[in-house]
Amino acid sequence: MIETFGRYDGQDVLRASLSDGDVSVSILNYGAITQDWRVPLKGASVPVVLGFEKFEDYLAQSRYFGVIAGRVANRTAKGQFQLDGRVYQLPINQAPNHLHGGDIGLGRRIWSMEEAGSAAVRLRYHSPDGEEGYPGAVDFTVEISLDGAALTYRMTGVPDRPTPINLAQHSYYSLGDASVLDQTLWLAAHQYTPVDADLIPTGEIVSVAGTHFDFRKPAKIGTMDPSHIGIDLNLVLDKAHDRQSPVASVNSQNGLGLKLWTEEPGLQVFNAATMEIEVPSLDGQSYGPFAGLCLEAQKFPDALNQSHFPSIISTPDQPYEQILKVEIG
Repeated sequence: MIETFGRYDGQDVLRASLSDGDVSVSILNYGAITQDWRVPLKGASVPVVLGFEKFEDYLAQSRYFGVIAGRVANRTAKGQFQLDGRVYQLPINQAPNHLHGGDIGLGRRIWSMEEAGSAAVRLRYHSPDGEEGYPGAVDFTVEISLDGAALTYRMTGVPDRPTPINLAQHSYYSLGDASVLDQTLWLAAHQYTPVDADLIPTGEIVSVAGTHFDFRKPAKIGTMDPSHIGIDLNLVLDKAHDRQSPVASVNSQNGLGLKLWTEEPGLQVFNAATMEIEVPSLDGQSYGPFAGLCLEAQKFPDALNQSHFPSIISTPDQPYEQILKVEIG
């Protein structure tokens, strides 16, 4: 079912409701946002991602809650890159860098929306040449489908010329908890990309051993980070890992668990250490520090300026594609 959720820039904001059994998911055509995801817990239906009841709060309060971030997710140093001998300047929207596609990006656009099955929705957006400073036009499609407890995102981008594309689904997972610090996290990641003071990768790829983001064995997030420094870092997923198996899992003491599958080489892990949301959110909840955990499957940050990182250049002959699967229950 698709209904009107609000108005933005003279256009209707639509919300699609997907359901399978006792699991339900709500998707907005603004930013292709996963607005709400509910699963059964102890006789109740509880939200397991962060979101807002009112559309207006996404404009004023959201920290990329549930969006498809891009054209290029994560950070690009000084908003600059070179392609085919030309220097491109992108908006600096998190000084001194470019973040998640710029001032508006894909996460603040109105996408077209249509039902794509009994529990699936298809969203499309045409990004014109030069939008946010990026070269070339790109036709983006995101198909989101619910199957039991699993939500699958199929993301594609077909450009009319070589251009960078690196999308990331940006839900904050709570698993029904007020804080993720007591949740247990496991990652199939033996390495990470260290960053400088501006959170730009230094270019190194090093072992996670001895760091507070070594989750090769399941560990409580708060125990690994007793000083509550927080995590906002790209983990390098193991190349030898069986891609038919999950690359990340999270478990709550309330009995809910999450598993995530991806074939992307990186996973940005962010646990919202400084979050303070000023308005009541889903079910009247207040979102404070560590209220959610982002697991952003993508290629590496600043890949446009790090030639040894996996390339994010897509072409008409080799368009962009990412398939992400997340299961909660």
